[in-house]
Amino acid sequence: MLNVVKFNGVKEAAVIHAEGLRKRYGPAEALRGVDLDVPRGSVCGLLGPNGAGKTTLVRILTTLLRPDGGSARVAGCDVVRDADRLRYRIGLAGQHAAVDELLTGRGNLELFGRLRHLPRRTARSRAGELLERFGLAEAADRPAGTYSGGMRRRLDLAASLVVEPPVLFLDEPTTGLDPRSRLALWDLLRELADEGTTLLLTTQYLDEADRLADRIAVLDAGRVVASGSPAALKARVGGDRLYVAFREAADLTRGAEVIRGTLPGSPGAGPGAGPGTGPGANPSAASLAGSFAGSGNGAGVRAAGDMEIDPGERRLAVPVPDGAASLVAVASALNAAGIAVEDLGLRRPTLDEVFLRLTGADAA
Repeated sequence: MLNVVKFNGVKEAAVIHAEGLRKRYGPAEALRGVDLDVPRGSVCGLLGPNGAGKTTLVRILTTLLRPDGGSARVAGCDVVRDADRLRYRIGLAGQHAAVDELLTGRGNLELFGRLRHLPRRTARSRAGELLERFGLAEAADRPAGTYSGGMRRRLDLAASLVVEPPVLFLDEPTTGLDPRSRLALWDLLRELADEGTTLLLTTQYLDEADRLADRIAVLDAGRVVASGSPAALKARVGGDRLYVAFREAADLTRGAEVIRGTLPGSPGAGPGAGPGTGPGANPSAASLAGSFAGSGNGAGVRAAGDMEIDPGERRLAVPVPDGAASLVAVASALNAAGIAVEDLGLRRPTLDEVFLRLTGADAA
């Protein structure tokens, strides 16, 4: 059965399809009915706290573990009934580089090619291509044990691509790499996706998922609690927020009042502004002043309606409906009121905020 999912507004075949996957380890349920669709040629980031079920899901999808319930197909193969055939259609790069440190880089790749039943000449040719592509040609005849961490990771990834699999699974591919090596590996992975390889990666770096993934699935307690593009998931936790840092602490209360009177829908915002009454309405000047009462330096962040106020840092944050237009209006109003600011800017929700909102845990 062909499963179809929308990708970039176009219907694409789902090269990875999981439905109702379940797995139990003794009394503990690692997976509790996981559904997942990954379109061909896309990058899917799998996020979740420790114990969420990420590794269990990847092990099932790569035929290393049998599910207790549900079904999954990868590259047209059932992960249980067609496991032997599927293993020739996927690549897997684990969290730690699985290379023979005594063999050279070239020797490692030729060995992997022979293990995947490539003819000797084909394995040698493919090894040369991959060494060149992954920037390892100059070190090709050195023992892998002399490679840096970034070089070993690239060699491990190259080994997973010896047979040019249509689907590649990556378990925390950049763990332990320095920033330069991470960026280089990101570029390689994006190139693979652009060429049509489907990637599913787990990562503890949310900026990595934000940079690489077309779609993200968030697992928590064995279930997919949210999925979609990074932009769509960020939209779930709210739009832009305006951040203002004031030069003088004494201006914080008055600045908050000016901002409240400037933003659309706030009291005193001008013609057409909402009355600001009812549950969740914007606070009055009096209630804003109350938010600062007794707040000296070092005071924590306080809430005044939907405005977050940090007296110790002389700054506040408030959601804004129309981004740049609100920024311009607030800057003009503060200037007209003679209120000096040290910093003023917009910030969109981060994937970290999405993750914490959905799981209430740290990424891992």
